[in-house]
Amino acid sequence: MTFCQVYIPTFWSEVQPNKKGQLISGKIVSKELLTINLINSMSYKHFTPEQRNELAALLRANLKKKKIAKILGKNRTSIWRELKRNPSAKEKKGYHAKKAKELTRKRRIEANSRFRKLENNKWLRRYVVKKIKKYWSPEQIAGRLKIKYPLDKTRWVGKDSVYKYIYGHRKDLVKYLRCQKGKYRRRYGTRIREKQREKLKKKRIDKRPKEVEEKSRIGDWEGDTIVGADKSHILTHVERKSGFGLADKLVRGLAELTRKKTEERFSKMPKNKKYTMTYDNGITFAEHELTEKNTGLVIYFANPYHSWERGCNENFNGLLRQFFPKKSSFANIEQAEIEKAVKLINSRPRKRLNYLTPYEIFNKKTKCCTLE
Repeated sequence: MTFCQVYIPTFWSEVQPNKKGQLISGKIVSKELLTINLINSMSYKHFTPEQRNELAALLRANLKKKKIAKILGKNRTSIWRELKRNPSAKEKKGYHAKKAKELTRKRRIEANSRFRKLENNKWLRRYVVKKIKKYWSPEQIAGRLKIKYPLDKTRWVGKDSVYKYIYGHRKDLVKYLRCQKGKYRRRYGTRIREKQREKLKKKRIDKRPKEVEEKSRIGDWEGDTIVGADKSHILTHVERKSGFGLADKLVRGLAELTRKKTEERFSKMPKNKKYTMTYDNGITFAEHELTEKNTGLVIYFANPYHSWERGCNENFNGLLRQFFPKKSSFANIEQAEIEKAVKLINSRPRKRLNYLTPYEIFNKKTKCCTLE
């Protein structure tokens, strides 16, 4: 409970009231200080499983309910209500967290049963069964009901509810469905699970060998794409130690085209020059498992939105942008033009390479191979 102090003004009239007894004007002559008790409105929140565990432990410690309520941040009546609703099974008194969770779960199932239209609506259940036997799909049934009874929502049902009812209560109706794989899979839940499975398949950058981070050998690559104004792509690969780059035009940024072009580049490359590849998380590298199998490269992925983890590739892309600026179209660019730009970049001396060129380091050449 909190206290609030407010000032209440006192008025007196400067002029006489009018004929109706209404005050024409007034003036404040004093203010009285009043203290008002304000009751904090506490929003009710259900006990969490963790709070039930704590409650059971505190009760075993013989703490008073008032003290327990303060520790858990609950009202004392909430503690009393929880103990009354979820007593232990044996003595009908006492409290056990596990039993309380079971009782709560059962009550929620019973409470939600009223929302199960097909179980509780005889007319709707008969309609659905009748249409299923005529080989209507659950989606067709749901759509038809909304058109036929636009103002009566009690006769509406969702397609997911129909599927659940069939697989849960009327498996004899499964034979009337077009898809009979044994179990209905919800579209949106499946999509989420697929993304989760894909993430688990990817090897992350922190799993790479120490040699990759130290740049102590030739053969560790980074890959990415740069996008043109017309959605065409240029696929780039850069060797980490030497900075030697490769670039290939892609008509579209499709995973299949990306994989095929990568395989074409690396399938003929010597094994001692291709150990690992590090990609970003773009959809263009979705077929990484096939790429890994067909090229012999072990593929890793940087963490999402961590472009600096592939610094060599980002730097090369920036150099290539000098020839193919952002928002420019790649549609009319030939592969020969890209090769020419890449050759210029690979034959430039680099400070970090002691002013040797990426071409010289990658191929272990003693002579300079520039276009001077």
